[in-house]
Amino acid sequence: MGLNRLTRLAGALLPAALLSLSCTQPTADPVTRPFSLADGEWLDLSYAFSSETIYWPTAESFEIDTVSFGETPAGFFYAANNFKAAEHGGTHLDAPIHFSAGKQSVDEIPIQNLSGPIIRIDVSSRALQDRDYLVSVEDLTAWEQTNGPIPAGSMVLLHTGYGQYWPDAAAYMGTGARGADALPDLHFPGLHPDAASWLVQSRPIKGIGIDTPSIDYGQSTLFESHRHLAAANILIFENVADLDRVPTTGAWLVAAPMKIKGGSGGPARLLAFVPSP
Repeated sequence: MGLNRLTRLAGALLPAALLSLSCTQPTADPVTRPFSLADGEWLDLSYAFSSETIYWPTAESFEIDTVSFGETPAGFFYAANNFKAAEHGGTHLDAPIHFSAGKQSVDEIPIQNLSGPIIRIDVSSRALQDRDYLVSVEDLTAWEQTNGPIPAGSMVLLHTGYGQYWPDAAAYMGTGARGADALPDLHFPGLHPDAASWLVQSRPIKGIGIDTPSIDYGQSTLFESHRHLAAANILIFENVADLDRVPTTGAWLVAAPMKIKGGSGGPARLLAFVPSP
């Protein structure tokens, strides 16, 4: 691949400021100020996939089968595995088609929509006291009163504090049981449908993530927040890891979901770049 083509591809995924290795001066806006890869830290906001990975009680869990691990008859080392799993489990993307007919599947998401400035909204002090907590419009506007309006094109990350319980399914999602009979016992925070609707109508964000199994809370049966967001082609990231390490503003998210043709979602590697102050 030629250098010009590589530059165009990188430019579609990453902000121009991030591609520059020269120092840049901060602007007045800490959410979108220029930054450089030469000065900062990368954070992995993803859980590794293994037998411990948490899945929805009715979804197929992750399984890996060793094909080879060791020295071959020809005298060289060779490792290979087969794996299978549901699209939705562990750190993953919900593509808009997951809850809205005719909207984008994973492979149809424009590459420029897979990155953007992070804003982190911390509701952990309330959510950890109430397993059925719903992030409200008031939570979002309170954040804005301190930090300014949520910028267009943002990746909103909701920090409930439940990531501290991973991979203990019972502590993380309310039950470690499997099957349809476990669904009534799901208890974890999510986004209130009114707040999802408010974001769609008032703040043109690219995506939203949460450190729980679903953007809808555990007791939801209608999945209205999913439906509001998906209808607007807003990406949803679930089981996001280590949100306690992410600053309130100033970081940049790069999402790399498995590109499944026609997929309703898939495993995702979520990376946050945090520039030095």
